[in-house]
Amino acid sequence: MHEGVTYGPLHRQRLDVYVPRAAQPPKGWPVVVFYYGGSWNRGERAQYRFVGEALASRGILTLVADYRLYPEVRYPDFLRDSAAALSYGLDHAADWGGNPDKVYVMGHSAGAYNAAMMALDPRWLAAHGRSPQQLAGWIGLAGPYDFLPLTNVDAMPVFHHPNYPANSQPLDHVQPGAPRALLLAALEDDLVNPQRNTAGIAERLGAAQVPVLVKMHTRVNHITLVAALSRPLRWMAPVLNDVVQFIQGPASP
Repeated sequence: MHEGVTYGPLHRQRLDVYVPRAAQPPKGWPVVVFYYGGSWNRGERAQYRFVGEALASRGILTLVADYRLYPEVRYPDFLRDSAAALSYGLDHAADWGGNPDKVYVMGHSAGAYNAAMMALDPRWLAAHGRSPQQLAGWIGLAGPYDFLPLTNVDAMPVFHHPNYPANSQPLDHVQPGAPRALLLAALEDDLVNPQRNTAGIAERLGAAQVPVLVKMHTRVNHITLVAALSRPLRWMAPVLNDVVQFIQGPASP
């Protein structure tokens, strides 16, 4: 692990890089830029070391990024940070032994929202001279993709409740040519409705002829879905295998 790599000048514009110990492929390892959840109010990259270690152990160069949170910022500033971190991954993948043509963006919960917006809404990467079409795919774990009006009290001020900004929902940005997607959710998620969010955006992606693979897991909830990436909890759901197979599989699921 290389800790505290800067992708911008601000205190929370930092990421940790997890480099696989396996032999480097001829074109470099596939790359994942990961954003954690926490209702855009809480979280830090050190808490998600288990994600970086899990993916790196399977031959995936992994960048776990911090981003600014409420009350320091509101929508859309955390998306600007997410775009800067992802652009760092695209720009510097080769420096760490990664393949710049196989960069994926991934997140859990609020972080899955960030990942979806990076993959679907070109505004954010455009600020860095990049586009979603340069991504090999995106991966969302228990993501909120269609959540207005908000019922989560923590998230209300983040999205300027009740004066919600236009174009803030990933569902509204689905269009043909978007990167392929892997969407994972807990079937019994009582925080982010998997039918409205995961199934809903999957249907919209499918209608736009975007390759999408959906897996609804039992035995896990909103939190343990991502925790199942950790070594002690992998028996709960094959989340790590799902992600690795998506990344190492063919161009279309």
